[in-house]
Amino acid sequence: MSNRYLPILQVGNVLLSPDILTEHFCCDYEKCHGICCVEGNEGAPVSLDEIGEIEDSLDAVWNDLSAQAQAVIDKQGVAYTDREGDLVTSIVNGKDCVFTCHENGNCLCALEKRFREGKTSFQKPISCALYPIRVKQFDNGTCGLNYNRWDICKDAVKLGEKLKMPVYKFLQEPLIRRFGKEWYRELEQLAAELERMNTGKTEN
Repeated sequence: MSNRYLPILQVGNVLLSPDILTEHFCCDYEKCHGICCVEGNEGAPVSLDEIGEIEDSLDAVWNDLSAQAQAVIDKQGVAYTDREGDLVTSIVNGKDCVFTCHENGNCLCALEKRFREGKTSFQKPISCALYPIRVKQFDNGTCGLNYNRWDICKDAVKLGEKLKMPVYKFLQEPLIRRFGKEWYRELEQLAAELERMNTGKTEN
């Protein structure tokens, strides 16, 4: 489905780019090995509430972190304010998230690892769970969702196309976690309407 002529869409107080409904994506961890945790030049966006939850989880994940990551956290905490004025997780050597741990050649999130083991109640920042969607909060209470394209995720795009997995379906769980089940149902209805528009079908 082409989104060339589709306007910005809206569900509730959330604006979203149409490619979230039309483009395909599915993480191919066997090929990327979690490289998104160690690439880039800023940390993952976090809220003040999430910073508090991360701090509460520190004891559970501390031994999973590298000595460099521990030193960074000791010096500046689990988060800092980036160049755009947003709160983001602290990073090591200008790119690696401090909560990255390595296992069998793969990059893992120490927070999520311990959460899945039942050691903490905090999974990971919602911005990480929602990737490749990026969230922008506006002063009027609305927020915007954009599909962020990144070269290191090319295998995820290929797998998504193979599986016919739209971005919004791949991210169903974190989208519900962030916006709720009713909001997600409205999103599904909007996606179905766009599909009917594209195929020229109408409901009987």
